[in-house]
Amino acid sequence: MPGANQARGAAGEALVAEWYLQRGYRVLDRNWRNGRMGEIDLVVQHQPGTVVFCEVKTRSSAAYGHPWEAIGPDKLVRMRRLALAWMEQHGRGREQVRIDAAAVLGGTIEILHGL
Repeated sequence: MPGANQARGAAGEALVAEWYLQRGYRVLDRNWRNGRMGEIDLVVQHQPGTVVFCEVKTRSSAAYGHPWEAIGPDKLVRMRRLALAWMEQHGRGREQVRIDAAAVLGGTIEILHGL
């Protein structure tokens, strides 16, 4: 069911946003789209000078693989392009960019920093 998958994905993104907030990050953007390039799930900032772009993958179980398996080299290239487009659109060209990935599996959150 596409509706159930979308709801699961939104719930996972909310969990990850809360994870960042609890650690002192500020949420700058959620589900930012750039036309055909795609979407950035979460944009956060902890320290001035570094903007973090996070790809969130949520699964209810590992029956179809771990969420990390859905983030391959092509996705990382797309994330880097989207991050640069977000930075340009928001006039934040002088800050560093970090790409994170979040896996939400059965309510457990794992974050990989700096991909």
